[in-house]
Amino acid sequence: MPFNAAINTQAKDANPRTNLIGTHTPGYPVFRTSGDVLDPITIPGDSKNAVIDPMKYLREFNYGHVTVLPNGTTMREFTIIASDSEIKEVSPGVFYNVWTFNGTIPGPTIRASEGDKIKINFINNGSKPHSLHTHGIHPAEMDGVFDMIGPKGKFTYEFTAEPYGVYPYHCHMTPLEEHIAHGLYGVMIIDPKVPRPPADEMVMVMNGYDTDFDAENNFYTVNGIPYYYMHNPIQVQKNELVRIYLVNMLEFDPINNFHLHANMFNYFPAGTSKIPVELNDMVTMSQGERGILEFKYKFPGNYMFHAHKTEFSEKGWMGIFHVSDVLDNKDIKQMDANPTIKFDNTSSSSNIRNNATLFQGNNNQIQINHENNSHVNDYVITNSSAYEIRSNTAVGENAFENQSSLSTLQSLSNGSKNLDSTPRQVVETGQK
Repeated sequence: MPFNAAINTQAKDANPRTNLIGTHTPGYPVFRTSGDVLDPITIPGDSKNAVIDPMKYLREFNYGHVTVLPNGTTMREFTIIASDSEIKEVSPGVFYNVWTFNGTIPGPTIRASEGDKIKINFINNGSKPHSLHTHGIHPAEMDGVFDMIGPKGKFTYEFTAEPYGVYPYHCHMTPLEEHIAHGLYGVMIIDPKVPRPPADEMVMVMNGYDTDFDAENNFYTVNGIPYYYMHNPIQVQKNELVRIYLVNMLEFDPINNFHLHANMFNYFPAGTSKIPVELNDMVTMSQGERGILEFKYKFPGNYMFHAHKTEFSEKGWMGIFHVSDVLDNKDIKQMDANPTIKFDNTSSSSNIRNNATLFQGNNNQIQINHENNSHVNDYVITNSSAYEIRSNTAVGENAFENQSSLSTLQSLSNGSKNLDSTPRQVVETGQK
């Protein structure tokens, strides 16, 4: 909403999340220059009508239904459903006819490893022709360009995941700008066979909304909702490696960019190499361009990230990283030095290794010394070290994750981290 203030007038903001923007030292006033500041009071991400939950999407990876083929190849099967008739809230009080893959903008993040067989069952539940075009290497008939899938139609795309990197996928029907601008896009990550180092991984898709259909965007966002990460800062840990899979799917504007405050990142264009090309605090992308950003924060605090184009920032493309010391404000339980562990119906007597992450079983139930622990993100202490309880439903097995130091523990939920590419030790009955 409009906000006008003289340059040396204290801004009185009742929202403690928004106050993170300008508070440098506790107790000092917040100042804002004169002008209109877009500062939504309500957050559509808290609404059932919101086009997406940006915090959930940030660290949610879809590994598909996994089977092993007779030749030993891993096959991952996904279902993508296109829709073009949903009315969703994209900004407070702003409702828009969104076109979606699986009901959200962006669509689900598909994840596989290099060499996997990918099978995507595409269903068009919309009223217009749609298709699925993935960037990468695949046969022409799997490119989603020349063969449209009509309303209520189905098609199965099959290809080998190669090469490793980060890729956009989107509808390729004409008029192309209409299909992309309305929201028919998502991200596909192909991991290298030799995994990247463990990190707090997240996906960020830069996009916008032309809500009055004049070929100019009214809102700019990262992950679908303007200002969301200003009001809901992304929690990260000091000295922990952060890895962002960044994709630009903005329509109507020729370029977009990402700027990180008070830090520098290693940049890997398209993610197709493990060697960064530069150390920078800003990267500029055209539509469909993408890359991987890796960095660590040396100091706790609140740090902005945003588009370094004023119009984009003022219309919603900005956010905050909240960097904290490990285990801040965590309720930590004390456990015996050599606990007896029960994952669902599987028991194991094991000496937990130092600084490991303890995963829950597939039914989100774990017992340690006969005490139930049914919530992810709980911490326990044994052998004078801390362990995080995390769901491992994305892996489908009971596991400990080796970590090099206590500072690498993460506050993620629902097993959303890339568990497939993280070094870990699997513990089953009687085994280590």
